[in-house]
Amino acid sequence: MTWLITGGAGYIGSHVVRAMARAGERVAVLDDISSGIPERLPEDVPLVRGSTLDRELLDRTFAELNITGVVHLAAKKQVGESVEQPLRYYRENVHGLTVLLEAVAAAGIGSFLFSSSAAVYGMPDVELVTEDTPCVPMNPYGETKLAGEWLVRAVGAAHSISTACLRYFNVAGATRPELSDTGVFNIIPMMFERITHGEAPRIFGDDYPTPDGTCIRDYIHVEDLASAHLAVARRLAARPGAGDLTVNIGTGQGVSVREMADLIAEVTGRREPAPVVEPRRPGDPARVVGSTDLIAKELGWSARHDVRAMVESAWEGWCLRHPEARQS
Repeated sequence: MTWLITGGAGYIGSHVVRAMARAGERVAVLDDISSGIPERLPEDVPLVRGSTLDRELLDRTFAELNITGVVHLAAKKQVGESVEQPLRYYRENVHGLTVLLEAVAAAGIGSFLFSSSAAVYGMPDVELVTEDTPCVPMNPYGETKLAGEWLVRAVGAAHSISTACLRYFNVAGATRPELSDTGVFNIIPMMFERITHGEAPRIFGDDYPTPDGTCIRDYIHVEDLASAHLAVARRLAARPGAGDLTVNIGTGQGVSVREMADLIAEVTGRREPAPVVEPRRPGDPARVVGSTDLIAKELGWSARHDVRAMVESAWEGWCLRHPEARQS
């Protein structure tokens, strides 16, 4: 079995590559390096530079590397950017997936794992989000992920491909500092950036119907996320043509923004300036925490790392790229 991991030089992708390779799986990477970093990859993992929009490249890659399964991580993923550039997001995330699936079907590849997102749920008004919670995405990014799930399932059924859709919650942390996320789009690096420059971390709204008034989210360590990919990939390989598996990937535990801010202050030693409360951001639900009962039942998988491990490892990665953070 040889897996092609699209987007494998990215933050999540490089962790998936290393987890699968470390477990003895043969892997190769396709990445256009628009946000990926080749140095994240082990030296013995082949890297094909290119896009899922390039059908000729896909056909050649599948044949030359004897690909038998695909883990599709390559996608544009910034919510705000998707609102500003919906055409780009639909082209990259949906049309790119269409071209990839055409090539997969033509090559007779039997396993396909799709990187989806909890963004497909939108603003669920439930204590725990299950896989049966209605999907009502609120932005083009979430729409492209939901459309991608539909497409993956339909093509899998039509061509007897075993498929899986993994709905990630909030990914954080790193197994090694050099593999950490380089973006500043999520709460942890956003707070790191503020405290590095001596600015107060921001909390958007403290009047939500939650215990401390701030939003609650489910955070998953990227190493746990990678282990889930390995478990699901092996399930697909063991059951060719078995249909679709759609599962949440999270911890099932909620952490509030206030709790996160306090933990970041503790880990970094930066308690001043204290966080400031600003108005709510439009579209932020009060609570989004995922049930992980289904993946536990199907695969016996559960997350091992707590939120402190996520923050500590993310801080080490941040300081590697921003050495001034330790000195400020």
